Amino acid sequence: MFANITRRDFLNGMALTAGMAMLPLGCRTPPGPEEAQNAASYYPPALTGMRGSHPGSFDAAHSLRDGDFWKKAGKPRDTGEVYDLVVVGGGISGLAAAHYYRKAAGEKARILILDNHDDFGGHAKRNEFRIGDRTLLGFGGTFSIESPEPYSAVSKALVEELGIDVASYAQHVNKNLYRSLGMRPKVFFDKETFGTDKLIANPMPFEGESEEDFRDWGGLHKFAAESPFSETAKRDFLRLWATKQDYFPGLTSDQKKLKLAKLPYAQYLTEKVGVAPEIVKLYQASLHSLFGVGMEAVAAQDAWGLGFPGFAGLHLHPGNGKGMNRDATFAAADKYFFHFPDGNASIARLLVRKLIPAAIPGKDATDVVTARADYARLDEGSSAVRIRLNSTAVRVKHLGEAATAQEVEVTYASKADIATVRAKHCILACWHVVIPYICEELPPKQQAALATAQKVPLLYSNVVINNWTAFQKLGVSSVYAPGSYHSSLNLDLPVSIGDYHCPSKPDDPIVVHMMKAACKPGLPAREQHQMGRTELYLTTFEEYERNIRQQLGRVLGAGGFDPARDIAAITVNRWPHGYSYEYNSLFDDFWLEGGETPCEVARRRHGRIAIANADAGAYAYTDGAIDQAWRAVGEITKG
Repeated sequence: MFANITRRDFLNGMALTAGMAMLPLGCRTPPGPEEAQNAASYYPPALTGMRGSHPGSFDAAHSLRDGDFWKKAGKPRDTGEVYDLVVVGGGISGLAAAHYYRKAAGEKARILILDNHDDFGGHAKRNEFRIGDRTLLGFGGTFSIESPEPYSAVSKALVEELGIDVASYAQHVNKNLYRSLGMRPKVFFDKETFGTDKLIANPMPFEGESEEDFRDWGGLHKFAAESPFSETAKRDFLRLWATKQDYFPGLTSDQKKLKLAKLPYAQYLTEKVGVAPEIVKLYQASLHSLFGVGMEAVAAQDAWGLGFPGFAGLHLHPGNGKGMNRDATFAAADKYFFHFPDGNASIARLLVRKLIPAAIPGKDATDVVTARADYARLDEGSSAVRIRLNSTAVRVKHLGEAATAQEVEVTYASKADIATVRAKHCILACWHVVIPYICEELPPKQQAALATAQKVPLLYSNVVINNWTAFQKLGVSSVYAPGSYHSSLNLDLPVSIGDYHCPSKPDDPIVVHMMKAACKPGLPAREQHQMGRTELYLTTFEEYERNIRQQLGRVLGAGGFDPARDIAAITVNRWPHGYSYEYNSLFDDFWLEGGETPCEVARRRHGRIAIANADAGAYAYTDGAIDQAWRAVGEITKG
């Protein structure tokens, strides 16, 4: 369990490269001083260990929240730098905002992008691993180009402008690779929750881009028979899928949908359908990857819209009911899907290439996958667009009254000092919950609305294993583990683009992606997110690593997997502020009743300051982030 694994991290001011020191668990050298962004060896994608909201990225923001930042800070240094636009936040929304502003204002427009992390892209995080002579990529955040609603014309136009041919995806993915080797999705029942450790085929997987291909109605009886359920629960499981009972007789379809919008799915299962508690435990974590909460905090109407069982006898009319979550709606979205090996980090890299061509060599959306970013070129004085990393915005204010001011002053904190820049306009493309702390001049109503956007805390762990023969022996490609620390794990999607070729043989090293939602069942969703965020911050990398090793050993041990021998590297992408909060009919009355939503109040333009980010639409998808960037730029360039 405690064998050496590759850990590249900042040590004594030098980034370890592939093939260098191996750091055993419990014997890790504390990080040394941060490297300068313009250092030749500065290359964040190759770092392992704790990534996402990594140590050092949140200190200044937390100090602002706690009210002691300005007590400790000295007088900010005036850089003398003046820009047309300062963007706070270097995620996809911030990068897209810079791109749209440049198109509106001209290529000579001077733009500065500030980001508190050591890499650009925000949640579109790229994880690189060097195993022998092979480079493997993993997604540490945003997974793909997709949306439950039709992609907007604005977002589609940007995707096309970046050269991404979404229709070509079928040429890059080998959808039959795992199936051809007899591998499929399975469920892992853990001893603590279900009485025994057991891995069995999943006849109705709900997670994953292609798992609908594995739905097997004929396998329901086999699943029930092999499960560790009690005899009562086995009968209830089959009845749940076969039931034709109407639990709301005498009500119209719309009236039933309204009932379901106010009723948690877990409660619907136990009180209406009358299933055993084991069945609720089975489905409890099924929607962690969408909502970051369990079935006790997901409306039954949303579960119906997403295809969960127990509703056949209600005879609900197809179509959206009031208060449906946007992930569950019947929007008839096109199959507009594309996954890069590093997720949507490639979109962020393509945007950076547009803004600062020297920083990302290459010419198209194919070669960007293997292009090595030159971070030293991101913040050059000679460039019209600059990206300044490790820089947390701590104050944004108009120089004068918002209605008449001609400039905005932005103060940011870095490891070196606290400094100020000025600009004609500012776009806040950062998490909404932090905006009231850095822009105190916003109206109280707007500040209150911004504070409602509690992000969904998530953990995306990427584990490189030396081979995947254990997966093949067990006939498994992905695992849903409702009672385990990570509720899902899967072999990397087999995608090859340009010079990047996915692992194709079980003897090849591969990336295993694991996901955990830090939820606290029994509380309202926002409170769950608040408590989960604290949990993620307080958990050490060693604890994450120990849970990863134990879980993989238990799930795959029967196939010969040995954590001490087979794990080559671990990167934990910790996102205490993960998905944008999407409205929930169980907790947000306005979502059912209609009227102005908090995100509409929160994103209002304030003088020369506009607000972007996916939070501004309460929609946790890349097209939402892009759409909000486009809107924010339009407000300050046309207003």
